Amino acid sequence: MEVRTLRYFLAVAEEESFTRAAARCHVAQPAISQQIRALERELGEALFERDSRTVRLTDAGRALLPHARAVSASVAAAKAEFAARSGLLTGTLELGAADGVESSSLPALLGTFHRLYPGVGVQLVEGSSAGLIPQVRQGSLDAVFVAVPPEGLGPGFEHRVLIRDEIVALVAAGRPQAQLASLSLDEFAASPLITYGPDSGLYTRLRTAFEAARVPFRPAYATNHVALQLELVAAGVGIALAAGAVRGITRDPRVTVVPVTPRIPYAKALMWRAGPHASAPLRALLDLPHPDQGA
Repeated sequence: MEVRTLRYFLAVAEEESFTRAAARCHVAQPAISQQIRALERELGEALFERDSRTVRLTDAGRALLPHARAVSASVAAAKAEFAARSGLLTGTLELGAADGVESSSLPALLGTFHRLYPGVGVQLVEGSSAGLIPQVRQGSLDAVFVAVPPEGLGPGFEHRVLIRDEIVALVAAGRPQAQLASLSLDEFAASPLITYGPDSGLYTRLRTAFEAARVPFRPAYATNHVALQLELVAAGVGIALAAGAVRGITRDPRVTVVPVTPRIPYAKALMWRAGPHASAPLRALLDLPHPDQGA
């Protein structure tokens, strides 16, 4: 069992895709598939359930996951120690973060980074996806945490998914819609809609979903801060469509979280420029194993 093979296993487990895992590891997809099959033969069990659309861990894969992460963490720690000994890791890591970063694995990742590289300063710049992505392109930010648009991030960028979730409806607890098992998109045509502004990475995904359902997309209130969306819902302004992964929305008794039909999945990722542009601190961050989020 090789460290490289375990790194491929982790990439497939975290990306839920052999194609995305291959892009993340900078290898051809057949190489990833071959290594995973060899690992499955070595262990005597299938590690992934595969079909034409999804890749998910089996029970055996879930059993291997913490061991693979432990090995990856040990390798990263060894690299960190010798990088620190040679004085390579100095300077500042410049990161941009759109709304919702506190609900992602990035804070835990930065906690590990700080313990391994205490001499590197980290600057966090808040903003919207529309404002942050150009700063990566121009090189003023090393990487940014943003929503992945439906059409992808385009050429010239690489990314690592940190959240996979879906949009949910926030409904005032006393409203009839709060009793429903789910809300269809046409329900929002009869109620003021509270959701993200056009500068948010989730705005395009929402508009695309409404267009596919042939329902007019007319937000009455636009804010990228889910905490404010929640307060507007509690005040009786309307119904909100928000990221389901945001912490705290399920704990407010004034508001009920209701699933949306059809589902509107989304991903949020750490993205950076492809090629030889990554700074030493960014490369060190990307080498760290993905924090365990109960996968």
